[in-house]
Amino acid sequence: MSTPTIEVKPELLRWAILRSGLPETELRKKFDKLDQWLAGDRSPTYRQLEHFAKKTMTPFGYMLLDSPPIEKLPVPDFRTIGDSPIDRMSPNLTDTLYSMQRRQSWMRDYVTEQRQDKLKFVGSASTATDFKSLAQRIRKELNLSADWAEHLSTWEETLKIFRAAIEKIGILVFSNSVVGANNHRPLDPEEFRGFVLSDEHVPLIFVNSADSKSARMFTLAHELAHVWLNQDGLFNLIRMMPSGDQTEKYCNRVAAEFLVPEYKLVERWPKAKRNRYPFRLIGKWFKVSPIVAARRALDLKLITRPEFFHFYQIDQANWQNLKTKQRKSPGGPHPDVVADSRLSRRFANALIASTNEGKTLYREAYTLIDMRGESFQRYSKHVAKRMKNERQ
Repeated sequence: MSTPTIEVKPELLRWAILRSGLPETELRKKFDKLDQWLAGDRSPTYRQLEHFAKKTMTPFGYMLLDSPPIEKLPVPDFRTIGDSPIDRMSPNLTDTLYSMQRRQSWMRDYVTEQRQDKLKFVGSASTATDFKSLAQRIRKELNLSADWAEHLSTWEETLKIFRAAIEKIGILVFSNSVVGANNHRPLDPEEFRGFVLSDEHVPLIFVNSADSKSARMFTLAHELAHVWLNQDGLFNLIRMMPSGDQTEKYCNRVAAEFLVPEYKLVERWPKAKRNRYPFRLIGKWFKVSPIVAARRALDLKLITRPEFFHFYQIDQANWQNLKTKQRKSPGGPHPDVVADSRLSRRFANALIASTNEGKTLYREAYTLIDMRGESFQRYSKHVAKRMKNERQ
């Protein structure tokens, strides 16, 4: 007896393939009747359609619709390639966004129950605010001086201190290079570098850690400006060229001034330009990527656009070589260290405490933190120990 099939519209199959970003050649190896499904000559079995939906990262219910759904991002999309908006979003991006929304929602309920006040700095600025003034206000709120990064020796240390300062004032910071804990679903920094979900109680910043550590500094600073404007947004920066949106341009100016104050770079430019690698030197001074340093020099008219784009091509080639070396590196850090790098510490501390007190069900905690069973218990002990050390 033949296995029953399930009717599915070919346009839904094509939409799922396009949405996934997977090459059809790869899918044909997995589903040998794919061409016949797409032509409408045959239909998949229920199990085949389940596998197809899982492989293309498509919610199974979508496969049973009459026509492809129109998916809309839950935040304003400021991503561009050149001067054109990006009209595609991967399942990896949308799933990450929805995961962060769930975490923010849980944390909002938690801080409301704790009767924590609204954060006064959220929405305290507008694009009419002088960008240099706002950069200074953000530094003051974070308790960081204009030269704070210069006293630190590495990008890693600088990024750690920057992130901790942001969390200390009540902003959740998450960072990941994959969807949840699924290493088979990488996040592409060319698609997005980060996003912000603003909120008067628990603003949330997500940084794509597939990007370089020094580039993440700019993403964090950019999203901080969004928090002060109380505006959500999805961010990328192809070829260091901002979106045409005025808010994005403004946030980039704030971020650049925050990280590389104009007066400091102008003062040091004569020394930098005598160096064989001026933008690397500037990057080391301010703990930003060489390309951010070059873009800052361009904005301040210290270099020309042709000079900037010439350096950009060199920098991109160096970055691709570095990523190749990193992929070949064996081993990796302990799972608890990985979790700490991915999760907001404020969020992890609150969730573990709430779960241990019986206020949050383990089932919900497992979903929110992307761990379960022994992994969750081990990480809970790790967090409890860290919280104890922080109180001492």
